[in-house]
Amino acid sequence: MFHNFPSGKIDKAKSMIRIHSTQSLGLALRAARKQLGLTQSQLALAAGVGLRFIVDLEAGKPTLRLEQVLRVIDALGGEVVLAGLPEQSTVIKIGSDGT
Repeated sequence: MFHNFPSGKIDKAKSMIRIHSTQSLGLALRAARKQLGLTQSQLALAAGVGLRFIVDLEAGKPTLRLEQVLRVIDALGGEVVLAGLPEQSTVIKIGSDGT
């Protein structure tokens, strides 16, 4: 969640978006940022990434670091959910430290 901007909340029931390309991911993240009333600079600061990274991400650049993309999604209060994959008998949960 966006700790620096506690008023920024997105209704998760309304924010499920299918992402099929880097361009659609960029557009979805730009829309979420604007809905929260944030500038690209504010989001970059909150996510711990550079302004150029946010600009490239929102433009759909396909070669960005996944770790930083996930930090931006987290800063916006979102999460990544994979659907359509084979079921697993156990849930695998990996912490931010990789364990």
